[in-house]
Amino acid sequence: MRKHLISTLVALGLGVISMPSAMAAPTKASFDNYVSGIKAEARRDGISDKIINEAFANIQFVERAVKADRNQPERKLTLDEYLNKAVPQWKINLANKRYQENKTVLDRIGQEYGVSPKFIVALWGIESNFGRITGNYNVVEALTTLAYEGRRAAFFRGEVMDALQILNEGHIKPSEMKGSWAGAMGQSQFMPSSYLTFAVDGNNDGKIDIWNTKADVFASAANYLKKSGWKDGYTWGRPVRMAKAIPEAWVGTKMSKGEPLSVWKARGVTKLNGQPLPNVDIKAWLIQPDDNHGHSYLIYNNYQTLLKWNRSNYFALAVSRLADSIH
Repeated sequence: MRKHLISTLVALGLGVISMPSAMAAPTKASFDNYVSGIKAEARRDGISDKIINEAFANIQFVERAVKADRNQPERKLTLDEYLNKAVPQWKINLANKRYQENKTVLDRIGQEYGVSPKFIVALWGIESNFGRITGNYNVVEALTTLAYEGRRAAFFRGEVMDALQILNEGHIKPSEMKGSWAGAMGQSQFMPSSYLTFAVDGNNDGKIDIWNTKADVFASAANYLKKSGWKDGYTWGRPVRMAKAIPEAWVGTKMSKGEPLSVWKARGVTKLNGQPLPNVDIKAWLIQPDDNHGHSYLIYNNYQTLLKWNRSNYFALAVSRLADSIH
């Protein structure tokens, strides 16, 4: 099985290949030639001619995928603005409803993988609005377009090959492999490489269907967290306040290997309500996503695991807030 273990920084497109801000529209001949090269590579990797022919039937350059890649919002929301959009009350209400509706399978999967079901539901809600918004792009077509366009050519070409591997294993039909403009698939919004690494069969039917089968969606999310370092019995962290200013060297997830809560106590960090931190033997990091002008949080190892899913504090805090709101 071919797997492309690409770093998250590359997956997020943080400065890997420098490209002009504008690109001339491709000619059909040049795009078709590029597709021919991908097909040849796929055959060398053992992908069947049947899958290749079906996956690339009537494939076209998808200009709107390129525009979406280049025109992501430039304005940075504050954390409060982002959380208000990402975790509104209606989503909290729906998260609780979906949690209760699926509690039996969630409890089984949570116990099997050692992951809190509330975080599985929270990831489901933040990623795809509980499966309601998963994208309608043909995944192979979108990925091939972005690979050809070239801004992140190596990454997206690798994802094309992984998508073909998924099809070759028979988990879904080429016509049904839908996702976002960037190729994130199904209710868990896995890139093909993440699918091959983490997706699992949650209902033992021989297929891994993160598009339509909730047991597979939940188990795949749980497996991702487990393999990324999730520790059952702990939560993500907590909002905190400081009795005095904190040196910049103490802030951030990369400044140290974390400090025990007793150390943060001695530094004047308390719960948000001013009460002392708990007497728990666990290491924590202090983060301030909006610098020292906004909120402060002590975060634990499980929060670091959420960052492996998406390296954004805003994302991880949205998931954490939604999980905390599920009862």
